[in-house]
Amino acid sequence: HQMVTVMRGGEEVKISKRAGGYVTLRDLIDEAGCDATRFFLIARKPDSQLVFDIDLALSQSNDNPVYYIQYAHARIASVFRQLGEKGFEYDAENGARSLARLSEPHEQALMVELSRLPEMIEIAARNLEPHLLAQYLRELATAFHTWYDTHQFLVEDKDLRDARLTLSRATRQVLRNGLALLGVSAPESM
Repeated sequence: HQMVTVMRGGEEVKISKRAGGYVTLRDLIDEAGCDATRFFLIARKPDSQLVFDIDLALSQSNDNPVYYIQYAHARIASVFRQLGEKGFEYDAENGARSLARLSEPHEQALMVELSRLPEMIEIAARNLEPHLLAQYLRELATAFHTWYDTHQFLVEDKDLRDARLTLSRATRQVLRNGLALLGVSAPESM
């Protein structure tokens, strides 16, 4: 079995009142939620000591890998909600035809990251190392957030807009699939 050190406020905590002062998985889920608990347990190599930081698991910050990945998914959903509000429509076929317009380094990096998914799943499955998929999703979220923070998606140029929305939609799908494989939810808003 795996021993887990649980931290809160920088100090080790004993959540359980039961004799022996141990923390059960149920205790962790009650404290930090199912998504964070599952992700934090999966994201470490099985033979490594796990320090479970409840403050981190509950924080809505980029330091919390679960939040960071789920937030990337929610941001993409938000872009598609804003589309209608700004009077734009998304043409997926035009987006697919216009992918050559995605010439920015951040876009190229994101496409390379997306292309790694099948290989990452194969390696993680073959080696029974699901933490590799968790790491991959973190890297994918980083590539997306970097692109999102640098470029406008809902631009006037229809071809560029549709291409960027197509890349966003592909990213949303890969994030959703990867999170589903780990048993973690992919919220539409946060």
